[in-house]
Amino acid sequence: MLSKEIQLEVNKGAMLPLMEEFYTIQGEGSHTGTAAYFIRIGGCDVGCHWCDVKESWNAELHPPTNVDLIVANATKYADTVVVTGGEPLTWDMTLLTQKLKDNNVKVHIETSGAYPLSGTWDWICLSPKKYKLPTQTVYDNADELKVIIYNKHDFIFAEEQAEKVNKNAILFLQPEWSKREEMTPMIVDYVMKNPKWRVSLQTHKYLNIP
Repeated sequence: MLSKEIQLEVNKGAMLPLMEEFYTIQGEGSHTGTAAYFIRIGGCDVGCHWCDVKESWNAELHPPTNVDLIVANATKYADTVVVTGGEPLTWDMTLLTQKLKDNNVKVHIETSGAYPLSGTWDWICLSPKKYKLPTQTVYDNADELKVIIYNKHDFIFAEEQAEKVNKNAILFLQPEWSKREEMTPMIVDYVMKNPKWRVSLQTHKYLNIP
């Protein structure tokens, strides 16, 4: 149980439940292959059964960390930071992004969009989930739409989501890792028939890096 003082700091985004932070290569979407510092924020109630970081769901397991410390760590390594989760928009991202931008860092987010957009972002990757659909602010501002394909019905969901994002969003289909052998050929075939889409792969897993 957090003290009242710490809870207040968390509520205003001055402290965030930090699960982990690491410097690696972005493995997915538009910025695949580029170096970035990842900040993984705990807390998510979207509940995807195939989530590969279920340990991020319970925010209480991850200590509230001052955003100044998070920013100081990030700026030692990279000029691009990716904020991910969990679901980072569970929390107010305003202070974190402001302080990163003050250090001339490009700030990206990976989000399900389930909560309203907060913070100032250079790149917004929206990866929507059926269980808790995105808010309009995220649809309107997404730079890329990345739909995870677990079964063939997810192609229908992908098209529904493509109708909702802004016209400039880049569209990606990405096989769920455990189903990649089955779904990747289907995605390749789909993209060739529907070239508005692109293929995204979790290349960091092929490279065996975080």
